[in-house]
Amino acid sequence: MSAPVSVPPSAPVVAPISPHAAVETLLRHFPEEVRVAYVRLRDTGDPAAADTLVLAIVADHMPRSEAALTDSAELIADLGFDSVAIAEMVFFLEDLLQVNVSNAEILRVRTVGDLRAFVRLKLASVPRA
Repeated sequence: MSAPVSVPPSAPVVAPISPHAAVETLLRHFPEEVRVAYVRLRDTGDPAAADTLVLAIVADHMPRSEAALTDSAELIADLGFDSVAIAEMVFFLEDLLQVNVSNAEILRVRTVGDLRAFVRLKLASVPRA
């Protein structure tokens, strides 16, 4: 007679995170005006809302919090970004806006203004639901 087979407990079933919940998680620490800008961008494609988001995300990720956040501010020289900080910011943008950013694309972005223009261009190429 053989010993009884022990069946390990099955892993709990985890429901996938809804896109809405994922966005809420990403934006939870931003001020209300940024969350409202995201909704406006999602619903209308308003470029000014994209700018509000980009500026808030740059401010949130920039190493030199005392630096002036202007369109001419260089991400590396003026705001103190390094490759890791830029990568983290890009990952955040990709997750939030559901876009893909290649290394070649981000290497062309030097200033805050470049990043704002780049995000607008990226969003214009994504079909809206």
